[in-house]
Formats: sequence, C-alpha cells, structure tokens
Amino acid sequence: MSLHQATRTPADINLSGWYGILPPPKAHEVLRGRHEADWVIVGGGYAGLAAARRLSQLVPEDRIVVIDAQRIGWGAAGRNSGFMIDLPHELGGENYGGSHGHDRKRIRMNRAAIEFSSSAADEYGLQRFFIRAGKFHGAATDHGLAILREFENHLTGLAEPFEQLDAQQLKKITGTDFFIGGTFTPGTVMAQPAGFICGLAEGLSSRIRIFENSPVTSVQIGKLHIVKTAEGEISAPRLILTVNGHLESFGFFKKRLLHVFTYASMTRPLAKSEQATLGGELHWGLIPADPMGSTIRRIGDRIVVRNTFTYNSDMSTSEKQIKRIGAAHDRSFRARFPMLGEMPMEFRWGGHLCLSLNSAPAFGEVDERVFVAGCCNGLGTVQGTLYGMLTADLAVGSDEPMVAEALQEQTPARLYPEPLMSIGAPLKLWAMQRRAGREL
Repeated sequence: MSLHQATRTPADINLSGWYGILPPPKAHEVLRGRHEADWVIVGGGYAGLAAARRLSQLVPEDRIVVIDAQRIGWGAAGRNSGFMIDLPHELGGENYGGSHGHDRKRIRMNRAAIEFSSSAADEYGLQRFFIRAGKFHGAATDHGLAILREFENHLTGLAEPFEQLDAQQLKKITGTDFFIGGTFTPGTVMAQPAGFICGLAEGLSSRIRIFENSPVTSVQIGKLHIVKTAEGEISAPRLILTVNGHLESFGFFKKRLLHVFTYASMTRPLAKSEQATLGGELHWGLIPADPMGSTIRRIGDRIVVRNTFTYNSDMSTSEKQIKRIGAAHDRSFRARFPMLGEMPMEFRWGGHLCLSLNSAPAFGEVDERVFVAGCCNGLGTVQGTLYGMLTADLAVGSDEPMVAEALQEQTPARLYPEPLMSIGAPLKLWAMQRRAGREL
C-alpha cells in the first residue's frame, strides 16, 4: 500500500462571471462518514464528469462517486473562455499549429470529444450552454495578419475550411474597427463553461453520487483505494484522478507540470443605448491572431476580455494579482470599445491552467487500478473531456481505438531545474506577451 498526502487543494478566489450569472446553485452534499463505491473520481470538472458519464454508459450498474474540492463550476472548469476548439491550438507556438500528421490526429480526437459533449447537451437539455458558433481570429496589426496567413496556409494543408475576413466584416460582427482582418473557422463550440458543467453534473446526479466542498486530503492506494477528506472517506477498488495540475499535489508527475494562471474580466450588463452604440452581433467569440493576445467574447448584453498569463508554481493567485491584471484588461477593453467609455467590470477572476513543456497530456494508469487524466495544456473544455472519457474506456478495458492512440502520446517532459524555472518561465511569458504588442 502507498499513501499520497495532498500537499495542496484547490482554493480558487473571486467569483468568475460565468458562475456569477447563473442562478444560485442548489444544495449540495459534503462527504461525511464512511462510504463504499465501485469507482471514485476525484475532480468534478470537464475531465471528471466526462469520465463519470462514460462509466455510467459502460458499467451502468456500478456505483460511481465524484468528489470535488469546491462547488461544481466554481473552479477551473468555470473559469475558462468557453471555447471548445476542434482545430490545432498550440498556445506555445506562433500560429497555433504543429505538424500535419499530429494536427490531423488532434482534430479527429477533439471532434470526438465535442460530439460526446454534444450528446450530453442533448440528453440533459443544455443546448443554451453549448452553441456551435465557430470562432473568429482577429488581427490588429500587420504582424497579426501575417500570423493568420500562416494559420490559413496550415488549414489549407489540412483540408480544413475557413473564411478570410476584412476589417469591415469584422466590424459588422464585433461593432469595433480595432481589427484589420481576421479568419473564421466553423467547428468551435462556444460554451458557457460554468453553465454547461453545472448542468452536466445535475443531469448525471440521477446515476452517480456527487460530493462537493470536500477537498481530498489523502489517497491510500491498495486492494481497496481509500480516499479521505476532513470529514469522511470512500473506499473503492478503482480510482480516477481528474484534478489537472493538482496531480502533482498527490505526488504524480512531479516537476513535470507547469502551473500557469490566466485572467478575465466581465462587464456589467450593457444598457440598451450602449448596445445600440456598439452595434455588431449579440453573440460571438474571438481569439487573437497572436496566441498571447486578448480573447474577447460577447454574450448578449455582456462582454468578456481575457488576457495575461502568469507563472504561479504554488497553484494559486491573489486579489492583488487579479486587480493588477484587471487594469490591463481595462486598457485592452478601451482600445477595442472606446465608444463605451469607462465600462465597469462586474466580475474579475483568475483560472489555473496546467501545461507541459512538450504539450503532452498526463494520461494513463499510474498505479494498479489508479488512472489519471490531466495537463490539458490550456484546452480544458475539449481535451479534459477527451481524456476524461478515454480514461473511463481505459479503466474498463474497452476496445475504443483512441485509447491506444492516447497511450502512444508523449508524457509530460521534465521541467528545467530551479532556479531556471522560477526565473525563466516568467521571463518567457513576458517576452511572448510583449511580442503580441497591440494584439494584447
């Protein structure tokens, strides 16, 4: 037997806008006392709930339990921008793409994850949180346009459709003349990330048991795995860890996971007069030509701006950091929407991303009957879903061919030794964001 004490547990601060605009959550169950199950899943985000749903399909008679340290939707799953992207999206690159062979495989697997989520949206009536709208890439500079031309050439080589847009076409959509050109790709789903994950949990609750606000303090691995919290414990023969970067908190993939935070601000509701002044369409999502630029989403009468990455090796951010970066959001917002003046932001938040130096996921069986899915490299909605559902297939021994493909992928590379990481990672992020220039 081996004991894995949690060195950290998730403790996200500040209410994300996606969670804040939902109706108040229903009452939840905290893990208390001793329980038994056939499966325990630690982590109730996109990976954890995808694993739970897939298990409920594969072994419907088994007892499946999900434990989350916070409320479902409060943590990282409800703090992203909500883009479920089918195409290559390499944040560390200059134009999002990789090799053609790798990217074709990635597109096929991403689309399988999107279809899995789509069937859940249909099953549980979550279509309002899951819209097949496609995504826009917007360039504000000649540098950005050059990146988009490279991206479009890459898509042509992959035989993937896209539409090239000029400044006037983008203004008609966004209401702003900030962008000088862009690219539209049709396959992305625009999710309300907290709404979708909360709805998925509610839909699954008739088939699985969910404990919230129950941080796991230790995992004892043996013939029966024992998962403990401050007030209770669950024993089960099979364990799935879907805690993304907090895999390292349990002693797995140590010194192989890169902990980064990104930040967002959401406006108060725009008045009818302000919406008329802005113009444009009511719902759209735009990512920057340069991966380090600003992502913008409009959801009816609100606008979300997201930018800035920070290296936070302790897996936490602070009010001070969020406030400082919020000022950068305000500058980015004013540059794009000067017609709206000093627009107050109702919500500001940060969210934890887990990356690896070689963009590889943490996936597989790490101990006997202990399975993991994490390190989503900034694509938690789609790749979390993908590796969550494949972890379930792996754990039950199904013949899903994508499991073998996932197992053939590289594992996260070892990080550089200290103090190179603590010095180099922030400098690298600073240089990449400075390169983005006006795109930020």
